[in-house]
Amino acid sequence: MDVAFYGHTRQYSNLKEELDAAILSVLESGKYVMGPAGAKFEAELAEYFGTKHAIGCNSGTDALWLVFMALGIGPGDEVITTTNTFFATAEAIWIAGAKAVFVDSRRDTNNIDPDLLEAKITPKTKAIVPVHLYGQAAEMDKIWAIAEKHDLFVIEDCAQAIDAKGDTFELCEKSDALCTSFIIQKNLGTFGDSGGIVTNRDDIKERITAMRNHGSYERSHHTYGFNSRLDDIHAAVLSVKLKYITAWTDRRIEIAKRYDAELADCGLTLPTKLPGYRHVFHLYVVETEKRDELLTFLNDNGIDAKTHYPIAIHQQNGFPWGKDTDMDICTPNAEANAAECVSLPMFPELTDDEVDCVIAKVREFCGK
Repeated sequence: MDVAFYGHTRQYSNLKEELDAAILSVLESGKYVMGPAGAKFEAELAEYFGTKHAIGCNSGTDALWLVFMALGIGPGDEVITTTNTFFATAEAIWIAGAKAVFVDSRRDTNNIDPDLLEAKITPKTKAIVPVHLYGQAAEMDKIWAIAEKHDLFVIEDCAQAIDAKGDTFELCEKSDALCTSFIIQKNLGTFGDSGGIVTNRDDIKERITAMRNHGSYERSHHTYGFNSRLDDIHAAVLSVKLKYITAWTDRRIEIAKRYDAELADCGLTLPTKLPGYRHVFHLYVVETEKRDELLTFLNDNGIDAKTHYPIAIHQQNGFPWGKDTDMDICTPNAEANAAECVSLPMFPELTDDEVDCVIAKVREFCGK
């Protein structure tokens, strides 16, 4: 049996009637950009997160640097983040003109280690960008306390963790803004690129609403801005899918529990779930020193396993490409994660038989 890594076509088939109707409604309206479908989804997203505002944009990358720009972060400023994340997290810092400063992750959760943050804070530090890697929230209570102590902004990179929760906090409760991506492979994804920002700050909402539309608050009245709008077709798709996100997450958690139970004796490092947290398992990542061998074995046997992310940002060829970066980088945990990670198939539409097949092949590789 072959097992795919993504379930995009299955999800579309399951929701075909609703999705087709939503898309057709936008097409028939003649309002395709900055129209009612976009406004509707923004209101729904804000209600979902329990925030005052939600602003759609072109991508998760744009969401990050739009927030940086709205907060006045730019050349001469430093932004702390982690190096075992998708490249866009650091890329957005550089787009804003700021300096990227990398802090190591915890070896168990692979999220940024709050205990290492203060050692990297300087008079030039303006913000911390924790990434909720693989679907588990970073320790936002600790991060927010450090940020308040040093008068820093906190911007959450939530591209992998919509529907996640901490033990004592909700997402965007302990930050200035939360940024996310809605590209198709995300837990909540549309049929192309798009992203969003949620915030309780009126000033961030006002600035980004203008900046994403060439700096325009009203027609023909512009300030400095960009073109980063969420089009209405994508917004309509997201409105349909948002209704199902909790049920989809519950299925991901169910699959993760199966993997946990059946792979516990295989000598692999399985995902660590912090007590009281809701880990949404955007990715189910195991770690092994035999990463390449396991990946090849699974792929050769029809299991479409992948790696996230096999090269830490600071270990990419040509780093830092002339960009402003703190070169005093000591991140052994992030580097170990990059060297050992294997992502097993994980999407809500996986059948029980497919989950069994993945488990059987991993166990076979491990000699079980």
